[in-house]
Order: sequence, then C-alpha cells, then structure tokens
Amino acid sequence: MIAFGLVGILIGLGLLIWLSYRGWSVLILAPLAGMIAALFSGEPLLAHLTQTFMASAAGFVAQFFPLFLLGALFGKLMEDSGSVAVIGRYVTERLGTRRTVLAVVLAGAFVTYGGVSLFVAFFVLAPMAQELFRSAGIPRRLMPAAIVLGTSTFTMSALPGTPSIQNAIPMPFFGTTPFAAPGLGIIASLIMLGFGVWWLGREEARAQGREGFGDGEPPSGERLATDLQLRERATTAREFDPPEITRGKPSEASLSILPAALPILVVVSVNLLMSTLVLPWLDTSFLAEARWGETSLAAIGGVWSVVTALACAIVTVLAINYRRLPTIRESIDAGANASVLPAMSVASLVGFGAVVAAVPAFAVVRDAVLGIEGGPLVSLAISTNLLAALTGSASGGLTIALDALARTYLERAADIGMSPALLHRVAVIGAGTLDSLPHNGAVITLLAVCGSSHREAYRDIVIVGIVGPIIGLVAVMLLGSVFGSF
Repeated sequence: MIAFGLVGILIGLGLLIWLSYRGWSVLILAPLAGMIAALFSGEPLLAHLTQTFMASAAGFVAQFFPLFLLGALFGKLMEDSGSVAVIGRYVTERLGTRRTVLAVVLAGAFVTYGGVSLFVAFFVLAPMAQELFRSAGIPRRLMPAAIVLGTSTFTMSALPGTPSIQNAIPMPFFGTTPFAAPGLGIIASLIMLGFGVWWLGREEARAQGREGFGDGEPPSGERLATDLQLRERATTAREFDPPEITRGKPSEASLSILPAALPILVVVSVNLLMSTLVLPWLDTSFLAEARWGETSLAAIGGVWSVVTALACAIVTVLAINYRRLPTIRESIDAGANASVLPAMSVASLVGFGAVVAAVPAFAVVRDAVLGIEGGPLVSLAISTNLLAALTGSASGGLTIALDALARTYLERAADIGMSPALLHRVAVIGAGTLDSLPHNGAVITLLAVCGSSHREAYRDIVIVGIVGPIIGLVAVMLLGSVFGSF
C-alpha cells in the first residue's frame, strides 16, 4: 500500500505541474491532485477533501490573506498615483545611460523592498527599461534578467525586513520576525546583487559592437494582463492578479520624488519599529486565552508588523495623492480584487500539500528528506528548493514544506542550539531559488512583458535568479553553521 501511495503522490503532483503549466486553474487542479494521492493510499476521499484539504487551505487564508490584500492594494495605489514610475525615472536619470542595467536593477529593488507587488513592478518598469536599453544599445535579452535581479531575488528572500509574502510565511512556524538573521540576510543580499550585476555587466560588454537592442515590440500591457492562460500561471507565482493592473485610472498630474518615495519609507520604518520596539513592549499575554486561539506574540507578531506597516503606507499614499487619483474607489477595488485569486491559488497548493503530508506514504518521503546528510539546514534548504521548483511557486512550496516539517526542524535545531531565525532565513532563500524554473508564472509573464522568449533570455535569468541566490544560500548556511544566527 505504501508503494501505491507513493505512485499516487507522484501522479497527483505530475498532473498538477503539467496542467497548471498549460493554463488550467490551480483551484481545480490542487484538490483533484490531492484526491488522487488519497485514492492511491486507500484513504477516505471526502474526509480528506473537507477535513484535510479545506482545513489547511482555510488556515493559510486566515493567516496570510491580510498580507495579500494589503500588499496588492498598496501596489495598485502606488501604480495609479504614478509613484512607481517616478521612482524608476529618478533612479535611472541619476545613474544615466552608462549604468542602465544597474539603474533598472536598483529601481526594481527599491520599489519591491518597499512593498510594491511584483507584477505591478513588471508592468511599470519593463516599458521604462525598454527605452533605456534601446538608447544604450543593450540587447533586449538582458532586460528580463535585470528586472528579475532587482525584484525577485534579494528583496524577496534575503534583505531583512522585506514585506514579501515569502518572508512572512516562516514567521508563525518559527516564531520569528521579518528581520530574522539580519546580518546573514544582508550578506546574502550583497552576494546576489554583486554576482548578478557582475554577470549582466559581463554580458553587456560582450554584446557591445556585436548585438543591438533587437527588433520588434512586445505585446501591449493590456493584452498581456488579460491573457487568461498567462493569468492562471501568474497567480500561483506572486500576490497580484494581472488583469487588475488595467483597471482604475492612473494619475496624470506630476509628482516629485519625495512624496513618491515616502510611502515606501513608511513601510520599512514602521515594520522595523513594530518588530523591535512596539510589539515587544505591549502586554500580549491575553493571546493565550481560548478566544484568541491560544497563541502567542511569537507566532503572530511578525504578521502584525507587516500588516501594520502596509496599512500605514496605504494611508500615507492616499493622504499624499487624494486629489491626484482620478478614481480612488476604482483603484482601491482593483487592488483588493487583485489579491483574491493569488491568495486562493496558493492556499489550494497548501491544501494539496496537506493531503500529501497526511497519507501514510508520505512518511517515506519525510524520512528521506530528514535523513539528508548535513543537518537541518541542508535538509530544509533542499526540501524548500524542490517543492518551490515542482509547484512553480516560492510561497506555495515554502508553506507545504513548513506545514509538513517545520516542527521537526525546530526540534532538531533546539537539540543542537540552532536559532529559529537561521531556519527562517535559510527556508526563505531556499524557496526563492528553483522557483524560477521555466514554468514559473512570474518568469513567463516577465518574458512576455519584455517581448523576449525563453530561448533568448532565460539563460541570464537562470544565472541571476537561480545561481546567484544558490550561492547566497550556501554562504548563509556555512556562516550560520559556524557563527550561528546574526
């Protein structure tokens, strides 16, 4: 029966990967794949559907939907106010055409570290990068890699305090904050940024005199945002539903850099204050009561910090741009709507993972993962890498891995005196490496936005989006093993 159960897990996972890549909705595929795994294991299907799948998916939504909601809303307001475009132009103008690649990288890093949703950054920065690359004579094929480096590597997984959903997911499992292992996170960020900029600079130098920008124009942003197949792939990858980008009305009034950047500074500063000063000062002993779920500040404080930071930033951007936004209600509605499908898609992946973890055959998989040589850090890094790669989702793969194994990793870490903060940082960076495989929705969307193909541009995405983060991950694991968390 165990052998049949393993076959069922593989068939369910295979169908999930194959059909989701072909544009089928994960909302249907994930429960179907879970039921296949349960069927091959001889487990009760309806019980797993309602008590395992739905309970786990609902638990994910209960924990993290506020982050999806506020993150998407903030990103939409920043886009419609023109703040993202102003920040991008400011950075690129200051660095000039001689540093075009670095300008695109830093513009993407600044807005995403400040809480702007990834797809918003894609659709705003790509047209800007296209003009800069054309003016500088840099090949179009390097555009996607430059945007990936700035938006989807160190600001997503390594830089301490980042409000990304990936950085938030380990907090309830490990009792950590968004600033877990800050020193190691900064070192990893510098490695990813330095390695990626070096590679892109090398490719730019090699292309001089041999390659121009290239011919052709990418499809319109509106057509790409409403492509249904692209949408299904994208919503499992990141926390913004692309069609909502075209809804609402952008402001036509000009905005200077200080008011444009202020909401992002609010996100970073409020997040830091909540994590280090405000929440530790509060008396939260009431959380142990049954009416509050018998929890603790360690389990939910990190989420509270990010939620408060994003809420304050939303109030700030509305206060600054209240008279400039032509259709505030439509922008708010679009931002709120943009959060729903991604949250439910990732929750469905989590529900599938819960069913797999509940069938008896999963014990074989768990023992194999936990038996990997090198201790809990190596095992954790490999498990998050593999699950993020298979699901095409860093957040989905990370949650599945931690749902199944976080308690065991904590126990093993406690036995050897390892800090949960180190587990947090390794888990997040690990989930942000192989998630950028060719079937990842964010990769497919970005290539389409930039008018490039996998054949032309994917090799450079691999180098800056997978190889660089893996080098950073290895560095964190080595340093953490020797010096502990810092």
